[in-house]
Amino acid sequence: MEHLLRQAQEEKDRLIEHKEQEMESGKQAHVEERRRREHLEKGLQEETNRRQKTIDGEVKLREKQRAQSRPLTRYLPVRKDDFDLRAHIESAGHSADTCFHLSLTEKTCRGFLVKMGGKIKTWKKRWFVFDRNRRTLSYFSDKHEAKLKGVIYFQAIEEVYYDHLKKAHKSPNPCLTFSVKTQDRVYYMLAPSPEAMRIWMDVIVTGAEGYTQFMV
Repeated sequence: MEHLLRQAQEEKDRLIEHKEQEMESGKQAHVEERRRREHLEKGLQEETNRRQKTIDGEVKLREKQRAQSRPLTRYLPVRKDDFDLRAHIESAGHSADTCFHLSLTEKTCRGFLVKMGGKIKTWKKRWFVFDRNRRTLSYFSDKHEAKLKGVIYFQAIEEVYYDHLKKAHKSPNPCLTFSVKTQDRVYYMLAPSPEAMRIWMDVIVTGAEGYTQFMV
């Protein structure tokens, strides 16, 4: 009788041990499955982030390429005779009084810019005069305006833009270099300060009568 009871107890212990092993094995499998799933989810999230970053980069690149292929001008040309240039520039957020590198009135803007030569790519300081009455952007050897070096007519000006592509040959300061595109050539000019550059660009574009993309 004791022998039978002992056998029964041993069988019971084996069954319990087997059951515990099955439970442990199942628990281990569950843990491994959870780890595998977490690993897959992490990999999927990383791939999603990588693709999103790639997409964002491509979008920014396309936007940059569009901006560079068609340089942006802030304003369309203005042909009104009663147009107040100074008021227009100040309404755009510029402070003409604190920019000592130029002189701005209702009809004119004067100041020094460094210009790159046409045939000989040297940079020389010139005194520029933007005149809405004469509809010209002239430049002289000095501020006395006695020796005229060149004239750009409003009708020839097509675009005014920052030199994003750094095309200006050996510019002394690319960050302050902007371009005035005409029917015949592109003029590269260097301003004495960031504020002076922004004002000059906004001034000159008001005379860009060659810019006809949105004009009827």
